Amino acid sequence: MKGWTKLLVLGVAAVGAAELYLRSDATAEKPAGTAPAFELPDLQGRNVSLDSLKGRVVAMNFWASWCGPCRAEIPDLAKVYAEHRDKCFEMIGVAEESGGPADVAEAAKRFGINYPVLLDPQGATGDAYKIPGYPRTYLIDPEGRIRRTFDGAVDREEFEQALAPLLAEAPKSCPARRM
Repeated sequence: MKGWTKLLVLGVAAVGAAELYLRSDATAEKPAGTAPAFELPDLQGRNVSLDSLKGRVVAMNFWASWCGPCRAEIPDLAKVYAEHRDKCFEMIGVAEESGGPADVAEAAKRFGINYPVLLDPQGATGDAYKIPGYPRTYLIDPEGRIRRTFDGAVDREEFEQALAPLLAEAPKSCPARRM
């Protein structure tokens, strides 16, 4: 019986170690190279691409209508957008696993989203960005490089602190909005 106990303890330890490794990898701050290109429809059916946002600091928030932490962070994201939208800043919400366009539009209205919402019905953009769960937010600089990744609900103060230097680096005049 002692042999089985040792084997069981080793198995549990291995699973625990693997879980810790995978979690630490998924939640680590990963400023990593160029943001993957995408082109997704907004709620009005117009296509929006990352290329159309070049020259602006972009906050890209992946969310789902059923996600509690997503709903909790949206009021803070809406305040940040309202405060900085006249600068070279764009915030986009990428809705995944949330139904069709009408369902997403209703959820966006109910949650108070005041920034553009894009639809990723097949999750291809989420896959390209390696989304491990919702919410996940990326800060992308005007050259299209990921400069900060937030896993889980974003704390407004931490988000503003990460955003400030990017806005300071952004051009004083930026391209007109193409959305």
